[in-house]
Amino acid sequence: MAALEIHNVRKEFGSERVLKDVSISIDSGEFLILVGPSGCGKSTLARGLIQMVPATGQVNWRGETDLLSLSPRQMKPYRSEIQMVFQDPLASLNPRMTVEQIIGEPLLVGGLLKGAALRKRVGELLERVGLPASAMERYPHAFSGGQRQRIGIARAIALDPRVIIADEATSALDGSIRAQILDLLLDLRDELDLAILFIAHDIGVVRYFCDRVAVMHRGRVVETGPAVQICDAPQAPYTQRLISAVPIPDPRKRHLVA
Repeated sequence: MAALEIHNVRKEFGSERVLKDVSISIDSGEFLILVGPSGCGKSTLARGLIQMVPATGQVNWRGETDLLSLSPRQMKPYRSEIQMVFQDPLASLNPRMTVEQIIGEPLLVGGLLKGAALRKRVGELLERVGLPASAMERYPHAFSGGQRQRIGIARAIALDPRVIIADEATSALDGSIRAQILDLLLDLRDELDLAILFIAHDIGVVRYFCDRVAVMHRGRVVETGPAVQICDAPQAPYTQRLISAVPIPDPRKRHLVA
């Protein structure tokens, strides 16, 4: 079943149309990468899906509800089902709150847990993302970029969502840390049966970390397909240019992206 079905989503800023009838779907348990250059509309689409910015079109949730037709009050129950992981974890984590407060906030505000039970759950979430439970006593500035991103992921999975939208969540990290965060997301996808929409401008991660790829250019999705197909036999001219720019260490494979 499709977790999200996105149909003809549009967004204008003044006279500029940023999203031009974008249509893609994300299945339950699928890791879909939306890739394209900076400024092509990827982040605007991500925010539009959950009404962080207003957009028109249709976003069907599990084949039932059009999220874009809901009022802010009607949308509230769905926000726990679709969670965001942002590009800059330092900016998205309140520096005046401890890690315990940051991760526990959605559970506390939602009236789900409090006191010792809340603290126990925060410790479990930290350990699930590869950090010690004792980290909950510290503040965001005390952690590295990769560790802060793990904290952001722990907060995102606190409410047991069905969909994670990771908006350039590894772009500020170096190669080895980026791979670790991607591996963590894959593990969580398998363990929690998450659908993950991973937004990136670097198509180099595609072959190894995702099921399908949607390529976006100038506000449109120009090609969608399995990762192997997109990497080895891209059809759209822009996708071909994007793939050809990826370094291939093995010279015997360079013909695949020529």
